[in-house]
Amino acid sequence: MSSYVITGASRGIGVGLAQYPDHTSISDSYIGTVRISTTALNQSSKYRHRPASEATARITGGTLDYLIANGARLPEGSAFVSFGEMGKNPAALEEELIANCKTNVVGNVHLFNLFMPLILNGQQKKVIAISSGHADLDLISKYEIEVTGPYAVGKAATNAVVSKFSAEYAKDGVLFMSISPGVVETGHFNPAELTEKELQIVGALAAKFQTYAPHFQGPMTPEASVKQVISVYEKASLANGDGGSFVSHLGTKQWL
Repeated sequence: MSSYVITGASRGIGVGLAQYPDHTSISDSYIGTVRISTTALNQSSKYRHRPASEATARITGGTLDYLIANGARLPEGSAFVSFGEMGKNPAALEEELIANCKTNVVGNVHLFNLFMPLILNGQQKKVIAISSGHADLDLISKYEIEVTGPYAVGKAATNAVVSKFSAEYAKDGVLFMSISPGVVETGHFNPAELTEKELQIVGALAAKFQTYAPHFQGPMTPEASVKQVISVYEKASLANGDGGSFVSHLGTKQWL
């Protein structure tokens, strides 16, 4: 019986991971009991992660097999604008960058540190960060993906954090890796709520995605994405050279 901690399990991919067959979900508000114990918690600072790690230790007896860092600050105001456009309001740009990095980068550093004693006592010893194809520098440059800057910066920095932790803990048998879940329909952006300009930007981005991956037919369901992500990290190992890697839900550098 394996144990899991999943952050950001209130919706979308996090819910899919927490409710995957044979997983048990434990959140701030409810506990379910199936075969595998899963702790699903909201991503935040070290002060909220600490009681979570302590609670997990009590539940699992001080061990943890899988830590899945899925929680993240989503690109609300910056999803459809470039850094140049955001730069027209420097104070707001700076605030968004700092808030994004505090949650998506610093938050994950605290998360990894607080749960590491449990992971070291676990059997599987796998730490997975849910990343994004937006963090691929080659994709950004080649296909001119200019929007979603703060989110991309946060995810790229988190990938670097994952690699640094991998460098530190690979000798202890801990696998750290980043996985992009692909484009997933989570209900976060409602087309009916977008402005005409935002819809144009979405259309232009979709055209770029189509050029990059002609087979791309649109977002996956969370269930389909979760199944592929789990397949990737279940197969991954230090022996296969996966430590510190950044791959897609396909286990490759193909993001769509």
